Amino acid sequence: MDTAKGAGMTVILVFILSIIALSFWWLLRQGVMSKPWLETGAIADVAPKAPFPVERVGLGIFLVVVGSLFALFGSAFVMRMDLETWSSLTLPGAVWLNTSLLLLASVFFHLGKRSALRGDLSGARRDMTGAGLATLGFLIGQLLVWRMLQTGGDGLTSGPAASFFYLLSGLHGLHILGGIVALGAVLAQNGIDPRRIRLRVGLCAAYWDFLLIVWLGLLILFMGWANRLIDICRTILT
Repeated sequence: MDTAKGAGMTVILVFILSIIALSFWWLLRQGVMSKPWLETGAIADVAPKAPFPVERVGLGIFLVVVGSLFALFGSAFVMRMDLETWSSLTLPGAVWLNTSLLLLASVFFHLGKRSALRGDLSGARRDMTGAGLATLGFLIGQLLVWRMLQTGGDGLTSGPAASFFYLLSGLHGLHILGGIVALGAVLAQNGIDPRRIRLRVGLCAAYWDFLLIVWLGLLILFMGWANRLIDICRTILT
């Protein structure tokens, strides 16, 4: 049991550190670590830089917190697997269709980001609308998966694996709903500065990429593919 806990904590520590490293790298790319006071040359030669959008920093911090939350739940899932009362959960094939819809939404957002960078705001809105529809399809598909599991006897209280799936997929769905609300607010705005549109499309694309990565991580757990990683960790620890 101690070995299992150690393996689980190792996995979760690696995951949290990876999230923090990715977030730090992302902030570096956005220029948050730049030092304008070290610029050299004549004052007239130094072009003034636009202030760094606080929205990007806020999103980066939010993603670190949410990623850590999912990582902690994932750690609890891994450690719970070693108990004798554990029973595996077989997910219906519809989860792959849902995954493809979430992937499609992320692709649409990146297309919208490119359109916004080209100044094609109507194209960006069209791509973002497509992303929103694909995301709604994902949520509807998740409800259908829940229905399939319940019909097959895997209800909320049928076992720990099913309980974890409802909890984590539901939590993931709530974050997606929050993103859809923010997306609707962006689409509803008219006459806004094109630079603000580009910023918000980019933030939406980053948020959906994060949700896609979290969902793929949940699939790795619930499909049982994490067992090999756990075995590797146990071998290293012993």
